[in-house]
Amino acid sequence: MRRIRSVKPAVRFPVSTTLLRRLTYANIVANVAIVVTGGAVRLTASGLGCPTWPRCTDESYTTTAEMGVHGVIEFGNRLLTFAVGIIALATLLAVLLHRPRRRGLLPLAVAVFLGIPAQAVLGGITVLTDLNPWVVGLHFLASMLVIAAAYALWQRAKDPDGPVVAVVPAPLRTLARITTAVSAAVLVIGTWVTGSGPHAGDHGAARNGLDPETISQVHADSVFLLIGLSVALVFAFRAVGAARAYRAALVLVAVELGQGLIGFVQYFTDLPAVLVGAHMLGSCLVLLATLSVQWSTRERQPVAPAPAPPSTPAVEPVAANA
Repeated sequence: MRRIRSVKPAVRFPVSTTLLRRLTYANIVANVAIVVTGGAVRLTASGLGCPTWPRCTDESYTTTAEMGVHGVIEFGNRLLTFAVGIIALATLLAVLLHRPRRRGLLPLAVAVFLGIPAQAVLGGITVLTDLNPWVVGLHFLASMLVIAAAYALWQRAKDPDGPVVAVVPAPLRTLARITTAVSAAVLVIGTWVTGSGPHAGDHGAARNGLDPETISQVHADSVFLLIGLSVALVFAFRAVGAARAYRAALVLVAVELGQGLIGFVQYFTDLPAVLVGAHMLGSCLVLLATLSVQWSTRERQPVAPAPAPPSTPAVEPVAANA
């Protein structure tokens, strides 16, 4: 009896590779944008524009006329969370519908998607704790983790599915990891500086109690260390002829210098809101540039084609003896 092979049903709405990559890139843009708009909420003292969560007021899920512009700004940022979530959901569906199924994309897409409601809950906790500076800082750092996952998803969507191969010597890969760790430390210390400064998100919000001048100096010292390590990477990558890593390190140094300049100017001009907002955007760019350097130290090879099955030699018919 002849065996009938089971045929997997074709995907009804296939997703192209181009669309998948565009959606993963849109994830990065959307999550950076919500960090910037979240900064605008804090810098306009609208952090408690909606004084409770998940509702905007005890009686309404939306802002009311009595709440004024601060309510509009805070509620608008909450609405933007839904837009970011829709992009993350579209990306997750694209990963599931893309054929052939890409190995390693699904966990990252799920992480980005789940990071959005987790961020919303954490944002709600910041409101319920009256903008506790430590919770506000944790909210920002969680956004950095979501951006990092979105960046990894975008890069993974561009890479083939073969084995990972290092393109720089092991000591330079270690130096790149150290630079990434210092970059993360700079972001953490930056939240401490913010928590000690004047832009609390509301005129009655508490500060973290750290001395602004002292913690700002610690932050500046960590930035100097980061720039020094990044410059070392530039020269090291050039010395070993790693062109892609060299370009990524140059971009990182340029972003760091721009971010450092904004930081110094804002410090010596009493922290104007516009510069503080630009500094928040710069923090996202420093993170992305750091991840780019880390990614440039390795590359993923294309999948080797499956070996062809051995051919069966033809058998000549033997004529029967007359």
